[in-house]
Amino acid sequence: MAGKPIFHYLNGHGRMECGATYPTFHPSFLLSKDGSLMFQQVPMVEIDGMKLVQTRAILNYIATKHNLYGKDMKERALIDMYSEGVADLGEMIMHLLLCPPAEKDVLKSHGQDYLVGNKLSRADIHLVELLYYVEELDPSLLANFPLLKALKARVSNLPAVKKFLQPGSQRKPPTDEKIIEVRKVFRF
Repeated sequence: MAGKPIFHYLNGHGRMECGATYPTFHPSFLLSKDGSLMFQQVPMVEIDGMKLVQTRAILNYIATKHNLYGKDMKERALIDMYSEGVADLGEMIMHLLLCPPAEKDVLKSHGQDYLVGNKLSRADIHLVELLYYVEELDPSLLANFPLLKALKARVSNLPAVKKFLQPGSQRKPPTDEKIIEVRKVFRF
């Protein structure tokens, strides 16, 4: 398992999209029969001699490895707080419940360009990926959220993120006919 990480996941949008910049991608359904999946769930990343499962564990490891997980325990706690909040929001969006426009001041309370320490963290990346997903559902949904749009633009213009968003990158296309594959994998 030395060398480049191997990412096992669905060939479509999902909770791991913000960490899915691996050079080697393998469709997840191939693993279900060989016993490689602890808890019988994807994603799974083969990295640094480990087979990691569970989205949050994988994202925490990657964030730590690439210095996106704060400078100390306090910042990590804040990053976790925002990331969990984003995950909760993502769950609501998955059920097509959206945050009302009256709650649009998400970033205003602390007056910083990023969610924690005025520095890019995995919480920012996670939130921006969710914002892309929201816009794919309906481009008008972010119209009343100027601070979220500004964060999205700021993160989207970072060179590595900009490259990831280009056509032909490893970013998965919006969910459409791929939803059938997702339903088969998760037995919906």
